[in-house]
Amino acid sequence: MEKKDFEKNVVVAVFKVESEGFQALSELRQAAAGETYLVSAAALIKKTGAACFYLDGFDTGVHTANDAAVGGLIGMTVGLLAGPLGVLLGGSYGALVGATVDAGDSVFGASMLDQMAGKLDDGMVALIALAAEETPAVLDAKLGAYDTVIARFDADAVADEVDRAYEKQAEMARLAKIEVREKEKAEFEAQMEENSEILRHGFSK
Repeated sequence: MEKKDFEKNVVVAVFKVESEGFQALSELRQAAAGETYLVSAAALIKKTGAACFYLDGFDTGVHTANDAAVGGLIGMTVGLLAGPLGVLLGGSYGALVGATVDAGDSVFGASMLDQMAGKLDDGMVALIALAAEETPAVLDAKLGAYDTVIARFDADAVADEVDRAYEKQAEMARLAKIEVREKEKAEFEAQMEENSEILRHGFSK
């Protein structure tokens, strides 16, 4: 589908009522393309505790002429939010990796992921869609029929952000492994010292 002049956006709509999120997703699935817009993919996620979980979604397989760089973006975004980075953004940073990574890292500042974490409270659902739009009016009208907050982010910028976030997630995993190894080493050395003390006292009797 040729929509070369359309803006590529990641559209995020946050719903307080889960059923309304499902209804909005269903309506987008049934009318994923129109004269002034094309929704390539969409997903519905739910915030539960500190983590996000995938509920439902679709990928039409239809893309605009110039959005190859953001293909698979929705799936990658959901993967981040449902993974350890999503837990970090959800407020359980300390339980995740201790003090090995700076929770205020600039990779998150004012980003889509960061803003989503701020808007999505426990029990809420969010619809995330990759859309090519001539104007935001059409999708705003569709989503605005519900009690929702809508935000837009440039799709190319989000793709860059997601790439950086995956790199950060890999670094978090590496540092977490180092922290676990150091903790296990310290515990082993403490146990060896305790055993040595027992032996020394035993021989001194």
